[in-house]
Amino acid sequence: MTVNYLAFAIPAFFIFVFIEFKIAQYQKKAKIFKYESTVANFSVGIAERLLNLFIAASFYQVYNRVYTNYAIFDISTKWYVWILLLLATDFVWYWYHRLGHEINFLWAAHIVHHQSEEFNLSAAARITTIQAIFRNVFWCILPLLGFHPNMIITILLAHGAYSFFTHTQLAGKLGWLENILITPSLHGVHHASDEKYLDKNYGDVFVFWDKLFGTFQKEEEAPKYGLTHPIKSYSFLWQHFHYYLEIGEAYRRANGFRAKWNAIFGSPALMDQNIRPVLEERYFQQRKQYQSKPKFKTYLNIQLTGVVAMLTGTTMFYESLTSIHKIAIAVFILVTLINIGALLEQRKWIYYLECFRLILVFGYLFYRFDIIEFLILPVVGLIILERNFSLNSLYKKHFFSYQSNTINT
Repeated sequence: MTVNYLAFAIPAFFIFVFIEFKIAQYQKKAKIFKYESTVANFSVGIAERLLNLFIAASFYQVYNRVYTNYAIFDISTKWYVWILLLLATDFVWYWYHRLGHEINFLWAAHIVHHQSEEFNLSAAARITTIQAIFRNVFWCILPLLGFHPNMIITILLAHGAYSFFTHTQLAGKLGWLENILITPSLHGVHHASDEKYLDKNYGDVFVFWDKLFGTFQKEEEAPKYGLTHPIKSYSFLWQHFHYYLEIGEAYRRANGFRAKWNAIFGSPALMDQNIRPVLEERYFQQRKQYQSKPKFKTYLNIQLTGVVAMLTGTTMFYESLTSIHKIAIAVFILVTLINIGALLEQRKWIYYLECFRLILVFGYLFYRFDIIEFLILPVVGLIILERNFSLNSLYKKHFFSYQSNTINT
């Protein structure tokens, strides 16, 4: 049985977040964590890791094809080439990252990374699969130049690991390193919504590129993190797709080719800010702040722990799983993440999503045992239980604080 040891990076991530949280508590800075935001951050990261299992191998295949058929130079694999590749990787990242802030359809994928109004290690998880695909298109420049795909993959792993640790407020400024590396302080500036900090510090490892291209900014006043126009939702789906809806609405409203072009390829800074409130009202995304009941959090934490365990196991033994197993696990995890977002927002329709998820589980089991025709039985059973015991009311009683302790924000 083939084991993918990269699976251990998943629990390691949560261990580091836990350590950061305990240090923050010790330093009396626990306010840098907020339960709802942290869970939302985890949900985005889980989805990205899950979906990337289905496409990650194709990234290497694309690199290998580009390298084999189109490499411009025959670059060796000697030790000093690793340094050159690291610099080239960070240079490509700088421009991918900068364009991700300057072009609407790229920003739609990257905006998810900036939605968190708390800046801590959990925010590093806010990467979407769509963003990962765009990013890997840019990485194709490296094998095109002639860098070996094996070297590229290794450097990308190190590159990603470094950037994870720049998402923290606990490190403070690091002296002379601030002139060489992108430190947590400098990356915190990049995540800020203050006007003086906007569109700064695009580098991932080195500050050279920001200084060279005029986008460097050191931290002065304490940053205010998040978007200049914060989203009003913890919804898993809304966080992923709201900006695509904004682009679609801007395109629909645009008159003429140039305006429609700008809706897709123009600058996010020029997006009509009246569009989002309209969409928020249309899709009921007016966030409330809840003082959650202990049972609500316990239930949510159990679900989150479960999907993390499933993701870790799936990653570890992915090559040994059948296609139907992979699809079933992916669907269950994604539906659960939507469920978690709905719990955070205390959506009334979540009970029906719970029923749907339960039927999915029965459907998978009945399929595995070749008795799919009996799936009607649990459906009828749920209807009978609802009629006799009012499961909907019981669910809301135990997992909702919808009618009380709410503050509009």
